[in-house]
Amino acid sequence: MTARLNARTWLIVGWPAFLVAGVLEMVVFAMVDPGDLHTFGGGRIHLSPQAVYTLAFFVFWAATAVAGALTLMLARPAEDINRPV
Repeated sequence: MTARLNARTWLIVGWPAFLVAGVLEMVVFAMVDPGDLHTFGGGRIHLSPQAVYTLAFFVFWAATAVAGALTLMLARPAEDINRPV
């Protein structure tokens, strides 16, 4: 495996992250009403439910993609990492 990111690597990380983000979205919003969300200061969030769903999906997708990319990085053999440049 080369250190270079190619389309296959993006798909290996991105597609499962997309699927997991969809499942997380369903699980979280089956229990949480977007209208009941508040900021850390206690104020209400002034976004439509669709905006909350969208933002949450992209946060879930990014978090799972980072986890998948980190897994790929840590799974690389030592020879690939320690190769002289």
